[in-house]
Amino acid sequence: MLYIIGLGLGDENDITLRGLEAIKKCSKVYMEAYTSLLSFGITTDGLSKLERVYGKSIIVSDREMVEEKADDMLLEAQVSDVAFLVVGDPFGATTHSDLVVRAKKLGVDVKVVHNASVMNAIGVCGLQLYRYGETISIPFFTETWKPDSFYEKIKRNRELGLHTLCLLDIKVKEPSLESLCRGKKVYEPPRFMTINTAVEQLLEVVQNHPDSAYNKDTTCVGLARVGCEDQMIAAGSMKQLLTIDFGPPLHCLVIVGDTHPVEEEMLQFYTINSS
Repeated sequence: MLYIIGLGLGDENDITLRGLEAIKKCSKVYMEAYTSLLSFGITTDGLSKLERVYGKSIIVSDREMVEEKADDMLLEAQVSDVAFLVVGDPFGATTHSDLVVRAKKLGVDVKVVHNASVMNAIGVCGLQLYRYGETISIPFFTETWKPDSFYEKIKRNRELGLHTLCLLDIKVKEPSLESLCRGKKVYEPPRFMTINTAVEQLLEVVQNHPDSAYNKDTTCVGLARVGCEDQMIAAGSMKQLLTIDFGPPLHCLVIVGDTHPVEEEMLQFYTINSS
């Protein structure tokens, strides 16, 4: 049996009782560590905290392992119980849907244990979940690579009056381009996109689009460390958000669409310069 278990958003204590029971009966426990991170993920003792609470040794799985070598884990799951831990909810990333498909093709039984995800926890800012359009991802730009396919999705959402959740790039165990050219992988230090960088890139992209689906005065909500004790939420124009230090990762951003009076009332609690 393969158990795919959501860990929630905050720390090691956010796992559900059902998830904890499943872990305790597994012979091996893997943890995905590249689509997101718990708050412990950027501290030196994070993994040991998990192992202490869950009572199991944990094997950290990077993107290469999950996407290229997952069959080894699935073969183990054919003969014993194996847990695969995912930050947030198991289906918050397409990679995990692919893992389920591969498991079922190999005849491996799969059980999923759900948990909180940024996709529903984003409601904490006061914008109603059913008023969101398509979610987008914003990657880190480079000097030679500045993709802007997300712009059209933002435009469509705004034409419909819908909010846009922007998930910001995470670089964990990414090989450098230079090392790939040399044929020997050397990994770059972890990087986590900030709200400030996301807004800068969004404003850079809109300059190439005369229809201007948004601008520096467009209202947005910046959220940092959603689900953690020290989560931070600030609402204001893109220009205003550029002045805010949101602190450590993880960050995400919402581009606000048309608002209901109740949403506006909630946003006032987080509006920059609001009393």
